[in-house]
Amino acid sequence: MSRIWLLVFLGGLVLPGVQHVSGIDIYTPAEVEAVNGTYVKLKCTFTTSHPVSLQSVTVSWNFRPLNSGSEESVFYYQEVPYPPQQGRFKGHAVWSGDILRKDASITLHEVPPTFNGTFICQVRNRPDVHGSNGEITLKVVTRASLSEIAILAAAVGGACGLILIILGVIVGIRLCKKKGAENDVELDTREKEWKDPTVW
Repeated sequence: MSRIWLLVFLGGLVLPGVQHVSGIDIYTPAEVEAVNGTYVKLKCTFTTSHPVSLQSVTVSWNFRPLNSGSEESVFYYQEVPYPPQQGRFKGHAVWSGDILRKDASITLHEVPPTFNGTFICQVRNRPDVHGSNGEITLKVVTRASLSEIAILAAAVGGACGLILIILGVIVGIRLCKKKGAENDVELDTREKEWKDPTVW
């Protein structure tokens, strides 16, 4: 019995010093590919241990180019979106998230090759401000990748093949009906010949 009281006493001394450390978990795809001049959505979602409100959450998007380690601001959100007013992302970055749904995504319009690099999504939900950032590597290419072209070609080829099969079936049915009708006429003529004694 004395051991139990000793453990309770020691636990009472230790527990007040232990604090629950909450954190934000951020989810992004590791890599995204976009064709030069098109638009691309940079998906960023998060989970947090505290209630989410438009006033408590801030979102920062930053960019780290391939050729340098210095980051530059892409987008900022606090109650309302703050798109960039200068720099390479002016007129290109648009808010496409929904804070109440825990979505901090943005969309980039008319992406040029200078957008090749790493985009960093940082979300804070006061007092929950701890957690790692989400990082997306964007690759801007001049044309669609082989896998995208192959999928498109397979879809078009499959549709054309299906149309040809349907047309073949329709033509085959019509030919069978026509041949059947010709056979019926020929049989009728022969029957008349057999029944009519005046026909030689």
